[in-house]
Amino acid sequence: MKGWILRWLLSGLSLILTAAVVSGIEVKTFFAALFAALVLGMVNAIIRPIILVLTLPINIFSLGLFTLIINGFMLKITSGVVNGFEVNGFWAATFGAILLSIISGILNAIVKD
Repeated sequence: MKGWILRWLLSGLSLILTAAVVSGIEVKTFFAALFAALVLGMVNAIIRPIILVLTLPINIFSLGLFTLIINGFMLKITSGVVNGFEVNGFWAATFGAILLSIISGILNAIVKD
């Protein structure tokens, strides 16, 4: 249980760091970042697999690069649900998703359960 809470806090921190770097992403409070991290996790667990299956031909044709667009779309969906977390524009969502995955990967590699 502690590992789950720690990863959730790291995801919120990753969102705040991403918002500090990408100009089109804004996080108002730390609690908004935590709620956005929770919603993003649920969106990635429920909606993302469906979208990946539906866009499989495009993804194969683009050699997997279309997955970056899908990740940005998931970030944009999350911003539509969470107050205090805003993603403005396609490129901000795409670059934000790329940077978010890099930051989350680094933080999760540093911290072990």
